[in-house]
Amino acid sequence: MGIKRSKHKQASREGVESAKWAVSYSSKAKKQLEKLPLGIHYIAETLRIALEEFGPIQKEWAHFSALDKKNRIYHCWLKAGHPTYVAVWQATEKGIRLIEITYVGTHEGAPY
Repeated sequence: MGIKRSKHKQASREGVESAKWAVSYSSKAKKQLEKLPLGIHYIAETLRIALEEFGPIQKEWAHFSALDKKNRIYHCWLKAGHPTYVAVWQATEKGIRLIEITYVGTHEGAPY
């Protein structure tokens, strides 16, 4: 599974603001999500919930990194192995806190 095991409960994360984020899938990512194996679909939904609760910085997820810090684009692995599944999302805060998941699928097809 994509989330790293941690000794700390996720709810006790330091520096996490209490306001939730609005998270959505782009139309392309929705179509990609529908084609994923059921287990990967569930993991992607777990990530979506974590993004809503804790925002775009998801250090607990495997291989989390910023792809473009200036534009606040991030990614993580949902499942390692062959194939490896990844998710890519972008965060904005223009009056409202929004995160759009723009890609969900194999590492080979990822937009980076």
